[in-house]
Amino acid sequence: MLLPRNAIASLFAAATLTLAGCGGEQQPPLETAPLHGAAIGGPFTLTAADGQQRRWADFEGQWRIVYFGFTYCPDICPTDVQRLSQGLGLFEKEHPELGAQITPIFISIDPERDTPGVVGQFVSNFHPRLVGLTGTPEQIAATAKAFGAFYSRGEEGANGAYLMNHSNQTYLFAPDGSPVALLPTDEGAEAVAAELARWVR
Repeated sequence: MLLPRNAIASLFAAATLTLAGCGGEQQPPLETAPLHGAAIGGPFTLTAADGQQRRWADFEGQWRIVYFGFTYCPDICPTDVQRLSQGLGLFEKEHPELGAQITPIFISIDPERDTPGVVGQFVSNFHPRLVGLTGTPEQIAATAKAFGAFYSRGEEGANGAYLMNHSNQTYLFAPDGSPVALLPTDEGAEAVAAELARWVR
């Protein structure tokens, strides 16, 4: 049975929409990103695990994941860093070329204990390209302020041990250094990978 021309056109349009849906969601413009235009991020000079100075400008042209924490954290920090690392790993498997353009960065908010060597040992447990940074108390304070990260030292115990109170947002920045979105590490690695797929291009 022959179909009328208008019926064929309707079927073709429906098939086209179906195929487009199979290809995944179209990425929204970066101008619509949750953190677009926010005053988050800025120049810094900190110390990497190898003792070399690293600046925010050194990462220009790369997408960046930034997390503030401390290596002596018993639970939240290692969990968040593991999830962001695993999420990046999942994204890299699906999009190897784009994944290679993302640099994950861990910035310590406990400079008294987190020496470059300690930070280096910590980040080596996670993603192979995770950059660990620390600095003087003044450098860390200025960097945290620029990135909207909050922290304070907790009460010291009888043995001199202490914890750090801090915000635990995981930021995604575009190659030009502008903030894009928060990565949902609280929802797991798959959610992190999905959010990366939404914005990284």
